[in-house]
Amino acid sequence: MFLGQYQHSLDNKGRITIPAKFRDELGEAFVCTQGLDNCIFIYPLEEWQRLANKLRELPFTSGDVRSFERFFFSGAAELETDKNGRAVLPAHLREYAGIDKDFLIVGVGSRVEIWSVQNWARYNQATASTVAKIADGLGI
Repeated sequence: MFLGQYQHSLDNKGRITIPAKFRDELGEAFVCTQGLDNCIFIYPLEEWQRLANKLRELPFTSGDVRSFERFFFSGAAELETDKNGRAVLPAHLREYAGIDKDFLIVGVGSRVEIWSVQNWARYNQATASTVAKIADGLGI
């Protein structure tokens, strides 16, 4: 399970460093894609396959299904880490998430998210006052 948040900076080659606590569970290869809320989702290959299988079961005749699949799969890339736990984050994903230098890597249970520092601050500010209500609505 992925937990916690870590602040990092892109290096001059557009590489991110995966926190050591996430490396074992992610493995040497993983999939990243455009996430929701203008962040990047990262999945271990096994979790990515599970999600792809779920999406494959949905009716492709639905316009919403087709739109989501296009968004989710067209932005995806399989990445591999080097011996130092670094991977090149594709330019289209950096642009999508608004990452130019500093970013946060956030553990969210079954996936990892990458956020620009600014988007993460905005997201937290916008949701801080509603988290209790959301939890109540979810029965937590």
